[in-house]
Amino acid sequence: MTGSGMPKGLLGTIRSPRDVQSFDAVQLEQLAAELRQAIIQAVSHNGGHLAPSLGVVELTVAMLSCFNFEEDKVVWDVGHQAYAWKLLTGRSDCFHTLRTKGGVSGFPKMSESPYDHFGVGHSSTSISAALGMAMARDLACAKHEVMAVIGDGSMTAGLAFEGLNQAGHMDRKLLVILNDNEMSISRNVGALSHFLSRNLSSRWVRRFKKDVETVLGSVPGIGEEMLNYAKRSEHSLKSFFTPGMLFEAFHFNYMGPVNGHSIKDLQRAFELCKELDEPVLLHVMTQKGKGYPPAESNPTYFHGVGQFEPETGQAKKFAALSNLPSYTDVFGSALCRMARADKRIIAITAAMPEGTGTACFAEQFPERFVDVGICEQHAVTFAAGLATQGLRPFVAIYSTFLQRSYDQIVHDVCLQNLPVVFCLDRCGLVGEDGPTHHGVFDLSYLRHIPNLVVLVPGNESELADCMATALAHNGPVAIRYPRGAGYGVPLRAMPLIFPIGTGEVLEQGSKVAVVVVGSRVHPALEASREVAAQTGVQVTVFNARCVKPLPEQQLLEIARSHEKLLLIEENALIGGFSSGVLEFLADNDALNGLTVRRLGVPDAFVEHGLQKELRAMLGIDKCGIAATLRSMLE
Repeated sequence: MTGSGMPKGLLGTIRSPRDVQSFDAVQLEQLAAELRQAIIQAVSHNGGHLAPSLGVVELTVAMLSCFNFEEDKVVWDVGHQAYAWKLLTGRSDCFHTLRTKGGVSGFPKMSESPYDHFGVGHSSTSISAALGMAMARDLACAKHEVMAVIGDGSMTAGLAFEGLNQAGHMDRKLLVILNDNEMSISRNVGALSHFLSRNLSSRWVRRFKKDVETVLGSVPGIGEEMLNYAKRSEHSLKSFFTPGMLFEAFHFNYMGPVNGHSIKDLQRAFELCKELDEPVLLHVMTQKGKGYPPAESNPTYFHGVGQFEPETGQAKKFAALSNLPSYTDVFGSALCRMARADKRIIAITAAMPEGTGTACFAEQFPERFVDVGICEQHAVTFAAGLATQGLRPFVAIYSTFLQRSYDQIVHDVCLQNLPVVFCLDRCGLVGEDGPTHHGVFDLSYLRHIPNLVVLVPGNESELADCMATALAHNGPVAIRYPRGAGYGVPLRAMPLIFPIGTGEVLEQGSKVAVVVVGSRVHPALEASREVAAQTGVQVTVFNARCVKPLPEQQLLEIARSHEKLLLIEENALIGGFSSGVLEFLADNDALNGLTVRRLGVPDAFVEHGLQKELRAMLGIDKCGIAATLRSMLE
């Protein structure tokens, strides 16, 4: 790609996705190579999901060469496999803006392109969504193809199997493409299973099978029994030598495994699938990071990666960045320290040991670590079962993914008042992954649940304090903390167990008080000091720390001793921390004569961009907070 973003080579000649169908075999291979280079270049500059997208380049090319996506529909599961798709569906000239503010999204997005048929960002939704599209097609008496591309661990989630179950029951024409990139479900397949699966599904065999069924069914007396035996024999043979037994049980016609890096093999399989008027699962074997040696050798690191040197794969170094540990690192090391002293502690994560900082726990305490896969609902109820037996589970899941287990939090943990600790990483605005990954709703969906304590540390040292406090509490606790590095606040030798429902006054002033939680505590403190230096007016800064229960007495004292109140959070304003404070003050007649301003996330989905850009846009960075304080003082 050139500096202006315009693609070169074959990629630059594509004006419509259908243009791919005019390329010969040699050109398709060249196109695949160009796609890989374009993806590597863009991700090396902007960060993103590299290894998954590199693994499906040939699959994407083959799909576009066989299907007409002016009419046919595809749902990409998770969506971080779809970079090649974006490049071939009208976004190659702006692909260099990937994951930047105002640029191309890192996930399929219906408002971005008519070829993004379903917006995705969380896993395992593709089969259910595609089945809905297939039913709508049939009701409209249309004939286009509908397919779902699922893989990269998404088949571990219950939602995927719910979709499979319903699709098999409805028996509608639907193609599910299982992108198997080292899933254990099919690690040991070989040439024999490939041969059996391919030939048991080929055109002449299917025609021959129907003829045999007709003949056997017409034999008086024993024909039906012979027919049933023949069907059982075929299914037994096919299932024994291939991983198809599971999918055949869901009434899918299993095909594969197919080499996912052979465009020719994929084309042959797709043409066969189009002839079948039933649910089909096409099993495609791929390699994450294919074509880029650093990603091939370390697909976990390059699954979601920051900026790196494309020649070497080494992460880029920036002088402006600090070497401070992230909140995730602090959480992981603190949990390990606690586990050494308390053998009741169990760590649970949902397919994210590295992302949640629990990988070190898994190494040190393998017998007390459980990765449940992409099964957040199961993780919560599993933790509840552990807690009934006297253990203390810490469930580490990103805020945006814990949304999927809301019912289990309510009914299985909080209703029974079980001591489960929810550790919500990536709370607030996460940056370039955008609205599917921003953790801006957790305070709103958690604080109204009875029995649940909600703690929000203002720095990395307070995170360790919150963890110790949660362990000492005999009931459910949620702790939320942001993505990124802390502020260099040293951890205590022994974490502080503080009284739940209390906060801390960081600066004492008069007239105006800032009441703030979490990631905005530090910038609020900086902003208040800047304003004090400029105006000579000292501003009170109160780190509430507890969202539920609120530090009620301290809030009453602040409301009664100040004229103006600024409430700040990195959460949705509707139903969040500031809503809770206002409800409490209103219920206690403490709002009379008090001017209140609120800063947080408005009633809108925040797009992707750098964290600092998004915080500045919403006015919740230091500059925005200072500007609001100055306006309140004026």
